[in-house]
Order: sequence, then C-alpha cells, then structure tokens
Amino acid sequence: MQIHGADFVAGAAAARGVAIVIDVFRACSLQAHALAHGADCVVPVEDIDEARALKHAHPEWLLAGERHARRLPGFDCGNSPTEVLAAEIDGRTLIHTTHAGTQGLMAASRVASHVFTGAFVNGSATVAAVKALAPKEVTVIAMGHEARLRCAEDDLSREWLIAALANQPFNLGDLPARLRSAPAAAKFFDPAADWAPLQDFDFCTAVDSVPFAVCLTPSALGRPVLRRYP
Repeated sequence: MQIHGADFVAGAAAARGVAIVIDVFRACSLQAHALAHGADCVVPVEDIDEARALKHAHPEWLLAGERHARRLPGFDCGNSPTEVLAAEIDGRTLIHTTHAGTQGLMAASRVASHVFTGAFVNGSATVAAVKALAPKEVTVIAMGHEARLRCAEDDLSREWLIAALANQPFNLGDLPARLRSAPAAAKFFDPAADWAPLQDFDFCTAVDSVPFAVCLTPSALGRPVLRRYP
C-alpha cells in the first residue's frame, strides 16, 4: 500500500486510490457522531445555496453548517456536534455544508475509488475499513483551517492514521490535553463563542468513541451521501 499525504481542497481533488478526508474541528467528527446517534445519512454539500435548496425541498431534514466557524443564517444548527445531537437526529437526514470538510469530501468524490471521513472519534475503524479494501494507494488529506492553513489537530490526525495504515506505533497520549492549546481549540473555551460549545471539544477529542467508519456512498438523490461503513 502506497500512502500519500495531501492538504486542502487541491489535495482532495488530486487524491489517488482511497481517500481519507480529515476535519477534526468539527465536520468529520460531527458526521460520525450524527450517524452514531441514529441519523439516516449525512448529505455533504459544497454550496450554501444548494444546501438551502435541499432544505426547501425536504423541510423535515436537518440543515447544519458554517462559514468562518459560525452558524449560517436560517440554518437549524451550526457545525456543532452538541447542537446537532440535541436536535433529535435519530432517523433523519442531515444536510451539511462547511468551510473545509464538506468541500474536501466532495472534491475527493470525483477522483477517489472510496472516500472516508477522517477524525479521532473513529480513526481505528477507518483504518480497519481501508485495510480491508487492500488498496494499492491511499491519500490522507488534512483539510486544515478553512481549507487554507494547516492546523495542529488535522496534522496530528493524519500522522496517526498514516502510522496505523503502515502498521507503525503512534502514541496519541492524552489527546484532549494535547489539543487544548491548539489555536483552533481556543473558541471552545471562550464563553463569548456561543457558536462553539465546550462540549464540542469533548466530542471531537474522544478517540475511537464511534465504532465504525464513515464513507461516501451512492444514493437515490443522484449524489453521494455519508453512511456507516460497511
């Protein structure tokens, strides 16, 4: 297995083989937790207007998303696991658009044989799922801050996943303590940042708390959606 590292939307758009798209704070963590709490599927969307159009066509679906980490006007939830899980997600479809994660997932979907989400919350399950496919190539993409700047949490997640794919040891240590000082984590500890609940940090740093991988799969919508894998 040849393993490649890549960054941002450009890296996702050039993925080879199986792609793992990482967005720890918070898109890919949210998606895994939503499915673990009974969501039927997650529809990743690049464009805000397209997300709103899907909500208009399916008002019973939950609309969640952000730009610059803040909830978008008229959306049911922000890009917050805490908010989404409080919104009675069981059995519902989640429409999800974000600055980085959903952009990378959709870019990778056009070139990769399989596209998995990447996060600490289900990292071991993701590695096991990819290994079971026995691909010749895997591309592990860190989406970074707003898909334009590298960030500590996505880089660390990529290092961990690459090591696990290569059957090499990697010690995450006390991950919450390790990431608490990351620049992107500051919002969770800022009482004024009501769009980034403290519990979101706990959700995103709970290693292997979700026991399955999350993968893009074809759907009746004519576009891929995220579901539990397999």
